[in-house]
Amino acid sequence: MRYAALADMVVVVHALFVLFVVFGGVIVLRCQRLAWLHLPAAIWGVVIELGGWVCPLTYLENHFRRLGGESGYSGAFISQYLEPILYPLGLTHQAQWLLGLSAFFVNLAIYVHLWRSRRSE
Repeated sequence: MRYAALADMVVVVHALFVLFVVFGGVIVLRCQRLAWLHLPAAIWGVVIELGGWVCPLTYLENHFRRLGGESGYSGAFISQYLEPILYPLGLTHQAQWLLGLSAFFVNLAIYVHLWRSRRSE
């Protein structure tokens, strides 16, 4: 039970990280000091997607699930609703490229906007 809870916490952290990668630039528009945290996270997320690699958080989650005697996901709210977002069935390499490039260009646009607005001050 303890390992299942740890695995679920990793899924929540993973989901929050993904949201931060994709939408963190919007937060940086309001609080520019967070750019030092968001920029490396965004780069990491884009590189993982474009490389077609698996995030280490996935391995950590699976490790906890195995320690808890689970072989898959079943029944929990987190398993039912968050995991399909992080691990969609049929995710192709092309789809990963599209997701990675989307995150890249959204964040690039935000940082270009920030840079231009700072230059014009």
